[in-house]
Amino acid sequence: MKRNREGFLALGASLLVMVTANAALAQKPGGILRMYSPDSPASMSIHEESTVYAQSPMMGVFNNLIMFNQHVKQNSLESIVPDLATGWSWNEEGTELTLPLRQGVMWHDGKPFTAKDVICTWELLLEKSSEKLRVNPRKANFNNLDRVTANGDWEVTFHLKRPQPAFPMLLADGFAPVYPCHVPPRDMRQHPIGTGPFKFVEFKPNEYIKVTRNTDYWKKDRPYLDGIEYTIVRNPSTATLAFISGKFDMTFPGNLTPPLLKDVASQLPQAICELNSGSINRHVIVNRDVPPFDSPQLRQAMALTLDRKAFIEIVSNGQGEIGGVLLPQPGGFAGDAAGYAQRAARL
Repeated sequence: MKRNREGFLALGASLLVMVTANAALAQKPGGILRMYSPDSPASMSIHEESTVYAQSPMMGVFNNLIMFNQHVKQNSLESIVPDLATGWSWNEEGTELTLPLRQGVMWHDGKPFTAKDVICTWELLLEKSSEKLRVNPRKANFNNLDRVTANGDWEVTFHLKRPQPAFPMLLADGFAPVYPCHVPPRDMRQHPIGTGPFKFVEFKPNEYIKVTRNTDYWKKDRPYLDGIEYTIVRNPSTATLAFISGKFDMTFPGNLTPPLLKDVASQLPQAICELNSGSINRHVIVNRDVPPFDSPQLRQAMALTLDRKAFIEIVSNGQGEIGGVLLPQPGGFAGDAAGYAQRAARL
């Protein structure tokens, strides 16, 4: 849910698809977006965190090589667009993905972005670097990646062990930003340096995260906002009341159930309300390697026993889809979290 007020309208089109009353205001730059986050991350390092609580605030500090188109709701190979890379191409065997890089991009501390930064980032993730991540949640994503090489300062090639047509989706998701080679991983935890539209300002655990506009951003018409402030509010009821009272401009995605959304809308009729599949995901996940759940027959019996339609009617007032299993898009409804984080952060 979003407040229909001038300060928020500075966000731009991708989060205001339901706003049509005053298109001119939607393009007016400036203002601080105030929103809340339900949890406090351990650090500001996306590559060392597993949840959106660090990813969402920090995605605006960084850029990917490629990313999902922010104006397309469903992520797919077809919705991937250039970011720090200007394009990409495969070799005939489908084992080498080459990306020419954008020139003239600067890190927030004034140093130039080059192919060396890309190599350093993936050597960290592949654990081939002398520098080490404290934790490496994305290591398994790149099990099929053998190495990354550079052709000069402005081109890189990802060398795969075997063909993997969907590999660009791993580079495009919200957990694949490029890190600077000249900043050690330990410094990225508390004061990250990126190339993105926002610069990191401050992280006070259990209180807030602040970012400010990068006036030297390489996309000259971005960002629209002067900054974003994330206040950490663990209690959903407290956060919702704060939104209604005017302390926040936006609720945290997925934090409101359909009944609660209806209640908030009745108290705040000027709010812009949007319900998507991410707001009503409910999963039953079992460890299939541990008895008795290692039995396919037992798991099938569990699946047949669950009344999914009743869950949808009770939990979400009938607003939902039967997903069956936790499948990625386009076959399922579980593949859009990374795309959301990019959309929220790149405005």
